[in-house]
Amino acid sequence: MESVQQELLKKLSNQSSIDEIQNYIKKIMEMRGFNKEKSSDKILLLVEEVGELAKAIRKNEKKLGIDKTKEYNYSSIESEIADVFIVLLSICDILNINLFKAFLDKEEENIKRVWAVNK
Repeated sequence: MESVQQELLKKLSNQSSIDEIQNYIKKIMEMRGFNKEKSSDKILLLVEEVGELAKAIRKNEKKLGIDKTKEYNYSSIESEIADVFIVLLSICDILNINLFKAFLDKEEENIKRVWAVNK
């Protein structure tokens, strides 16, 4: 199964679209048996992954206190962002949401808004 996953991953490149990445995640979640999870379970996992991202960012902030004995337990920021993205795409799959289309639709709304920037 690992070689099949490797072959699927090799099909992705720096030029891959969000749709291609979302399709890859759909296939991988099926292969790993995670496609039967409920969206409520996935959102809890997403919150957990966002928390791990926050810890990874905290580890790199010099002015924030952190338990130095556990500092090496935290993954890199890049790794945690990737985890957040993977779980987000798996939620989209469960809910039959095309993330790229949702992004475009939301940006059409955002473009029409008046944004106030606090200085």
